[in-house]
Amino acid sequence: MQLSRTPGSPPAVAGLVLAAGAGRRYGRPKALVHHRGSLLVERAVRTLVGAGCSPALVVLGAAADRVRADADLSAARVVGNPRWATGLGSSLRVGLRALAGTDAVAVVVLLVDMPGVSAEAVRRVAAGATPACLATAGYGPGRRGHPVLLGREHWPGVCACAVGDSGAGGYLRQRLDRVRIVPCADVADDVDLDVPPADPTATGSATATPPPATGSADDGWPGRG
Repeated sequence: MQLSRTPGSPPAVAGLVLAAGAGRRYGRPKALVHHRGSLLVERAVRTLVGAGCSPALVVLGAAADRVRADADLSAARVVGNPRWATGLGSSLRVGLRALAGTDAVAVVVLLVDMPGVSAEAVRRVAAGATPACLATAGYGPGRRGHPVLLGREHWPGVCACAVGDSGAGGYLRQRLDRVRIVPCADVADDVDLDVPPADPTATGSATATPPPATGSADDGWPGRG
């Protein structure tokens, strides 16, 4: 249960990690991928908690039991998406509906396969959050992406648009004039871990792929997770 906040304290901003996908191109769920000493799902939770997001919530799907057993998610609330195979949209809906009972005025959404997103980037995007806000990280001309901030007033509309592999992108593209673009290229990167490294003995990151630039089919808001 989310505790009531004391008078004068900053509005609560929740954090949401979408980690339900099977990672078909990678060969296993990305939540279970090790990256620089920890699982991707653990890194994502640490990033949100380190930025002050409360509560932090993780949506699991593929191999959920194994993720719960192998990952330290003690700092987060974990919910399952039984329809994870239908695409990222269902996980976003599950997460937003699970947060409806909290006092969060907004939520920062983060994909599990983007370890280059820092707590500072999350703090910047979440700054000044209100129930009506919309914001996204900017990574240079024509490049915007996660983390994304969704004010509480927008959650029902986002849920209505989040279908299949489409997340919040369609909803945001219809409201570009209201979306605050927050420069984050100096404190984070927007690449996702797409496939395993060519060298199976490598201990660093997997092959990284930048998201599509503005004007592409996803218009800078990736639809994967």
